[in-house]
Amino acid sequence: MTAQIQLEKNATDELKINNPELIWTSNDKLSHLYHGDSLKLMGLLPAESVDCIWTDPPYNLSNDGITCVNGRMVKVNKGEWDRSQGADLDHAFNKAWLAACYRLLKPAGTIWVTGTLHVYPSVGFAMQQLGFRILNDIIWEKPAPPPNLGCRCFTHSTELILWATKARKGKDRYVFNYEEMKAENGDKQMKNVWRMATPSKSEKFYGKHPTQKPIELVARCLRASTNLNDIVFDPFSGSSTTGVAALSLGRKFIGCEADSEHIKLSIQRLQNSMQIE
Repeated sequence: MTAQIQLEKNATDELKINNPELIWTSNDKLSHLYHGDSLKLMGLLPAESVDCIWTDPPYNLSNDGITCVNGRMVKVNKGEWDRSQGADLDHAFNKAWLAACYRLLKPAGTIWVTGTLHVYPSVGFAMQQLGFRILNDIIWEKPAPPPNLGCRCFTHSTELILWATKARKGKDRYVFNYEEMKAENGDKQMKNVWRMATPSKSEKFYGKHPTQKPIELVARCLRASTNLNDIVFDPFSGSSTTGVAALSLGRKFIGCEADSEHIKLSIQRLQNSMQIE
């Protein structure tokens, strides 16, 4: 077995937590949340069955450093799932789950992947290796980021979202609701820098996830790249913000999460979104 194959095998094994178990289904039986191993679930789902993927993978930020939360100095550690295994294994991990995403996407499907400088270079390179075509890098600017306590670099106030497609250039037409985005931006072309606040207190009513994204951030991406009744998949669903956004827009959702506490939070949020709908 070559060293590269061994690396990819080890990275794949990182996700083998337990068999995927269907844990929640929407009232119309068309949206689902699974608890377990994302790679196993993606291997069971039909090829070319998903219109769009929106996901927030591990950033590998849990390095025993410090950050500021509500004016207090706290550890950045979020869990073992967010701890780096080294550049080679981290990249093999990203390439493994992105390859599974590529198989799931329809020929003109698109994928959105969030990240910071700790992960997006690997994700972007893996996308190119696998045949994805990167369309945009969206810069999410946070208006009130936590201060940099070390005072040895600039304050981190942005995250990146890579938007890519499986569509072949000049052959397949991916969804981009250009006119809708233009209308949302005062009838001007929307730029790739989006200034949005972090999740509000109301979005954390049932509890909070350490890397939770604002619903509006996900919703804008989905409004831009999907249509009614499209299927949106998230292999690292966390607190299921992707699902909440998708259901609010009349899309279908399939998600998978390995952490049992985040599954409980997800179920509450998804149930509430169905009631509002």
